[in-house]
Amino acid sequence: MTGDPAEAALRAGRWVKWIAGASNQDLAAIEDLAGLYALAGVHCLDVAADPAVVAAARRGMDWAQARGARRPWLMVSLSDGQDPHFRKAWFAPERCPPTCPRPCERVCPALAIGLSATGRPGVLPERCYGCGRCLPACPLGLIEERDQVLDADAVAPLLQALQPDALELHTQPGRQLAFAERLAQVAASGLRLRRLAVSAGAEVSLAELWQRFAALRRCGHRPLWQLDGRPMSGDVGDGTARAAVTLLSHRRHGMPPGPLQLAGGTNGRSLSQLRRSPQLERACAGVAFGGVARRQLQPLLREAQARGQRLLEAQDLWPEALALARNLVAPWLERS
Repeated sequence: MTGDPAEAALRAGRWVKWIAGASNQDLAAIEDLAGLYALAGVHCLDVAADPAVVAAARRGMDWAQARGARRPWLMVSLSDGQDPHFRKAWFAPERCPPTCPRPCERVCPALAIGLSATGRPGVLPERCYGCGRCLPACPLGLIEERDQVLDADAVAPLLQALQPDALELHTQPGRQLAFAERLAQVAASGLRLRRLAVSAGAEVSLAELWQRFAALRRCGHRPLWQLDGRPMSGDVGDGTARAAVTLLSHRRHGMPPGPLQLAGGTNGRSLSQLRRSPQLERACAGVAFGGVARRQLQPLLREAQARGQRLLEAQDLWPEALALARNLVAPWLERS
């Protein structure tokens, strides 16, 4: 692993990951964004554990590699149980009054609420990545969550088919046994992973993270700790940038061995927040960008779509999109 640029970036604090979303199945956008962020220099692409999604991400990686990019790791996300990252919004279109101003549509960062095949407003499931902002926005309370949990028997054959470079497990409090069972399913796949990332928020105690670490060591995995400060909110505003940095501040002395990476609310302000404390900056191995990475390219994605094109095919648009992607990730890639 010593010659792996991604591992070198983790050691140097320059690691950058792009997050598609653990339940995002918008294949056209995933291919476009995977290609652009790979060409921008990220070290890892984190996508749903779904064959069509993985194929789309790999097509994007192929596009970037043909233009001189090194190939990033492909990571897929799983959960050890119900988790906000693995849900989608849903409501029955026929229950939405025609006079409703649809505030849910205005707050959706994924443009996942629009006209269904019947011509009524509804959730477009392939675009929804479960941020949950539409739930309180509905004036009639019609929107509900629908969890997506992978059956135990499906994990090993799925991973064998996908052949990812790395895996991320999202965990919640009190799920040590479920976490160990997921690891057993991963072991049954026979994969040799470069890293196994554990994504956890502040509600998971340090004692539980040490339990997770012991389970990882027993299975021979090399951990990467994703500090999920404020999940799926990096596109909301600058205030969310503090959440992951605050979590790092609380966790850095007591964490099990392994690199610590920011996520959850990360955006263009995260690095300046981190730099306010030299001790925290030294403790941080890198960052993951999700919502903000998509939001800043969304207008160009929509323009290409309106033309009936893919963004990667639009010769006048993708260089502009690439410049935006590089502007987001370059400060991290260039950290000293």
